[in-house]
Amino acid sequence: MSINISTYKTKNVTKTKKKNDSFFSKEVSFGNRFSDKDKMDFYKELSVLLNSGVDFRKALEILKDQQKKEKHKNLIQGITKEVVQGKALFEALRDSGKFSPYEYFSVKIGEETRKLDEVLLELFQYFDRKVKMRRQLLSVFTYPSFVLLLTFGVLYFMMKYVVPMFATVFKQFGKDLPNLTKKIIFVSEHFSTISIVFGTALISIIAFHFYFKDRTFYRKAISNVIIRIPFFGKLVRKIYITRFCQSLSLLLSAKTPLVTSLDLVQRMISFYPLESSLDMIKKEVTKGTLFSKALAKHSIYDFKLVSLVSVAEQVNKLDDMFERLAKQYDEEVQHQTKMIGVIMEPLIIVIIGLVVGTVLIAMYSPMFDLSKIIQPS
Repeated sequence: MSINISTYKTKNVTKTKKKNDSFFSKEVSFGNRFSDKDKMDFYKELSVLLNSGVDFRKALEILKDQQKKEKHKNLIQGITKEVVQGKALFEALRDSGKFSPYEYFSVKIGEETRKLDEVLLELFQYFDRKVKMRRQLLSVFTYPSFVLLLTFGVLYFMMKYVVPMFATVFKQFGKDLPNLTKKIIFVSEHFSTISIVFGTALISIIAFHFYFKDRTFYRKAISNVIIRIPFFGKLVRKIYITRFCQSLSLLLSAKTPLVTSLDLVQRMISFYPLESSLDMIKKEVTKGTLFSKALAKHSIYDFKLVSLVSVAEQVNKLDDMFERLAKQYDEEVQHQTKMIGVIMEPLIIVIIGLVVGTVLIAMYSPMFDLSKIIQPS
């Protein structure tokens, strides 16, 4: 798609408050939330209807009638009402409060250039990739989470019922027990207290996170910790770089000015290292610095990305290059998430075996030495 709107200025972008959502944000729509999955369907169906020659008002009415949730029907009805009253679609989307600047600015481009169906299709493809990536990540962590929860249940049962039974038997003999057995019995006797302390600490951490999650110092600290986690940190960085490339690909292919594109991307990707770097990159580019040189000053962007962007600048093909980079990074993310699943499943089984095995050994080892513990009457 080649759309020339190079005369657009950064001032066309309406500032909105940014929500700090992680890459594990839920795609399922709860309450009045219009999820990424809902947006994916909305853009796809609206694009198909408009491309088929259905007039704009009728297309929105069809989409409204297809919605199963009343809040979604009301949302599309409100958008339709504003469009009928003479507002542009991008204004209706913006005023609804359910769409990001990235989305309604892209729609504005489509309306101004009479390429709305193409822009809507590209927005569908963007959210389709985003939803697929999230589903893949969730599928990788669902099994380990279930197994860990099951393990905690088994451990709780053993500490509350099995270990106390053994402890009662051991006390009847009145002899010293192995240190490991003593420690397991101690944990069992204080398991309720330990559980309360652990639960309180967990709730406190969660409350602390939600209270400070929008504070710059906290977001910076958390991001630095995540990036330094072996293997997982690289995956998280690559996920956000993929989104960065996908977003720039769409905006630059529509001939959106680079600084405007960077501004939109900065406000839609809530990952502190990227956000802070883009703030400085925008200033550098505005002063006349090459985009690739501005990127090279920040470690979040790897050598491959910087090198290919430098080549793309020379041939004036930034949009094509970011599209290719997005596909490459997306493939790498898919491969790495599969590897996480392959590694984590046996690793968790080993950990579970060690935990349960340690408890069993601690309880049964004194039983094997009964001949030394039992005194003849």
